Amino acid sequence: MKGIELDELMNRRIAPPVPLGSYPPSDVTFLLKDLSNVSLERPTAEREKAIQSGVHYSEMLPVEYQPTAQYIELFHETLQLSAEKVALEVAIVSEMIVAQRGTEDTVLVSLARAGTPIGVLIKRYIAERYGVELPHYSISIIRGKGIDENAILYILQRHGMDAKLQFIDGWTGKGAIRRVLIEACSSMYKKYGIILSDDLAVLADPGHCSGTFGTREDYLVPSACLNSTVSGLMSRTVLRGDLIGPEEFHGAKFYKEWLETDLSNVFIEAITPYYPSVIEEAQAVAAGMLASPPEISWQGLRDIQSIQETFGIADINLVKPGVGETTRVLLRRVPWKILVDTMDNPNLRHILLLAEDRGVPVEVFPGLTYSCCGIIKPLKGESE
Repeated sequence: MKGIELDELMNRRIAPPVPLGSYPPSDVTFLLKDLSNVSLERPTAEREKAIQSGVHYSEMLPVEYQPTAQYIELFHETLQLSAEKVALEVAIVSEMIVAQRGTEDTVLVSLARAGTPIGVLIKRYIAERYGVELPHYSISIIRGKGIDENAILYILQRHGMDAKLQFIDGWTGKGAIRRVLIEACSSMYKKYGIILSDDLAVLADPGHCSGTFGTREDYLVPSACLNSTVSGLMSRTVLRGDLIGPEEFHGAKFYKEWLETDLSNVFIEAITPYYPSVIEEAQAVAAGMLASPPEISWQGLRDIQSIQETFGIADINLVKPGVGETTRVLLRRVPWKILVDTMDNPNLRHILLLAEDRGVPVEVFPGLTYSCCGIIKPLKGESE
């Protein structure tokens, strides 16, 4: 890109962010347009039919699942049991980020919304461990539409072209968002000459498609249990031409009405006290991974092809592997069936509870690489 073109790009006027979400402003800045006053929710069955008929999933929102008291109790129990494990994995990822990028000019960029609580945890760890408050933003990325380029440009305008953006998400499934990120970074270079690393830091990488992760075990990251009430009360992101202007961020809703039941900060505060006790182990694990980088094999993507063949599923997007993705299927889609590796896996207690609540059959599928897999009921057309 010619210098003058880059100057014009960096001077492009982008609508500044407004305060959003239930996290303290020091934890994260949401680069999202506030659509709280727009009616976007559609009933699950109606939304599913629209998606599989060709309407893009980002043009509407699901009606947020309201968990039962028993389910909320299970969330708290799971959080208590796994807090130290999550802290260790946050620490491993954080140590890898610092080792690879340093702390000068590094900017944490969470992918809304599952990446946001993980980004908050990573920011907190680096602040406590290294005494540096890294900037942290939450931005939108949408399969089939790409990353929010205005959000990227805003970050670069604020922090300079030398800023090292570290993208963050909660976990991987079959790697769809990782592929979108790779394509988006390539597009930013081709269009603007902007070089971005497509490295995606995640807590759990059962899909084997990330090089920066805490574990490849397919286990329950507690923040996967819930929707907005563990993600700063933010909805999924929305992109519609009639709602989002050319110089605006992708949109989302801030569900202020659920502040009394919000668990976003409860999740964070349950994990951060374990940071001091996991530093030594995290450093050792991170050093080992950096010395001998793990293979990015996309094994998870290949493994679900047998599920497609077994059940005659034409559209791979209807197959959602892994604990996190299966939870999402049960919370906001129309599930056909749930496959599990075994009924005795403690990571699946919330899955079984949700399946029972929604009347979804659960089957043991021998040889399943993931702990579980959710299959959306096939109608026709495209899916989320």
